Amino acid sequence: MAYKLKGPNTLGILCVLTAVMCFSASDMLIKWLGGSYPLHEIIFVRACVALTIIAGIFVPLEGGYRNLRTKRMPLHVLRGCSVIVANMMFFTGVASLPIADATAIFFVAPLFITALSVPFLGERVGLRRWAAVSIGLIGVIIIIRPGTDAFKWAALAPILAALAYATMQITARRLGVTEKASVMAFYIQLTFLSFCTLAGLTIGDGRLAEGLDDPSLLALLRAWQMPSTNDLLVMLVVGALSACGAYLISQGYRSVEATIAAPFEYIAMPMAVMWGVVMFDEFPDAIAIGGILLIVASGLYSFWRENIRGTPIASQAPVLRNR
Repeated sequence: MAYKLKGPNTLGILCVLTAVMCFSASDMLIKWLGGSYPLHEIIFVRACVALTIIAGIFVPLEGGYRNLRTKRMPLHVLRGCSVIVANMMFFTGVASLPIADATAIFFVAPLFITALSVPFLGERVGLRRWAAVSIGLIGVIIIIRPGTDAFKWAALAPILAALAYATMQITARRLGVTEKASVMAFYIQLTFLSFCTLAGLTIGDGRLAEGLDDPSLLALLRAWQMPSTNDLLVMLVVGALSACGAYLISQGYRSVEATIAAPFEYIAMPMAVMWGVVMFDEFPDAIAIGGILLIVASGLYSFWRENIRGTPIASQAPVLRNR
């Protein structure tokens, strides 16, 4: 099936591409900050900035604050909690893994959505899409290399992140039918702010990090500290990127069919490889590249197959929304 990239299609694709670039740059900056600050402190500042931008600019642009009065608050809370798990687990993995590896592993989320749609939604998934799921999981195994000296337990964190994200999409994927993009982004950031405030008050003194040397555990448990001026500016940039990315990804999927837009999210993979090489001196080896290619190929095949069949499952919602 051929698509003409004009009008709403072009606008939607541009929104998705720009959002993915925002998220990818944010991922890189959080990994860079994560060596000095706990994740919940970084995400706290990010949520403060993002919430201010969303509430001050995007909500008024989409009809005003009356839209924040919703009858679907339980779904917003469930979605927010699921994204918190996905977010924290992803960045826990990023603290120890090359950013390209963590990003690739997270891209099994659409495959998890396909698998979970069978028991939870009663969907029928054919043999070809089950094969795509299997190939994607083989790609994950190749990257994490269980049973070898190259294996790191932190590689399991992006898998948990993808599973949390998939669960969220299965239970709340229809929320966007009635809610504005700005409202969905607002409640995501409000949930982040609430969680990080609680984390800071309970474990922000760093007592649980004493004696630890694992980068992933330290990223979760180290003490809050006053950031330097430069680091604070970076955190503010992360917040702005998060706000813009969250709004644009939702807006993009409102402007174009998901089966058209979703494959463009895979631009995150070459960007993650680029950040790894340029910023962290992380060069993926041949084995990691092979696993990455298997995951990307299986995901793209799933999107194509759903488009052919006309029964979207994994492409019903964006992969990276509000991460």
